[in-house]
Amino acid sequence: MKEMFHKFSARVSSAAGSSYTFSIAMLIVLLWAVTGPFFGYSNTWQLVINTGTTVVTFLMVFLVQNTQNRDSKAMQLKLDELIRASKSARDAFVGLEDLNDDELAALDQDFRKLHDAQSASPVMNKLHKKIADEHARRKGGNFASHAAGQAVDSIFGNRKD
Repeated sequence: MKEMFHKFSARVSSAAGSSYTFSIAMLIVLLWAVTGPFFGYSNTWQLVINTGTTVVTFLMVFLVQNTQNRDSKAMQLKLDELIRASKSARDAFVGLEDLNDDELAALDQDFRKLHDAQSASPVMNKLHKKIADEHARRKGGNFASHAAGQAVDSIFGNRKD
């Protein structure tokens, strides 16, 4: 039953995002609008579109959420495999999605401090200059290496002027 629902929700989510389905929905709304004068814009006429769209929206929320959950889980597993396979990656990062908000915020703060420390290091400045030089070389030398280096430094917050 579970597998059947997964397949069904994936197919419906895929179909719902197509231009063909959008066109059908637009046609239904246009037909509904055109029939308004024939029904005197009655409450029943309005109730038809309101009820129809509410029911469809209600059901689609669950189908799309199911598909999104599966996609998200698959992405996490792929990232976990990349972390596991990389010799320099920290295995502790596998399963980060299971941490609570406070733990994630603390980890984010640690990475910000690490980034700030690396941004100011001479090694990072040298790396930024090499990136700028390569960028200038690929652009055909239109930019002076020094000017490109300054542009990269300003992007990364390493300006010294």
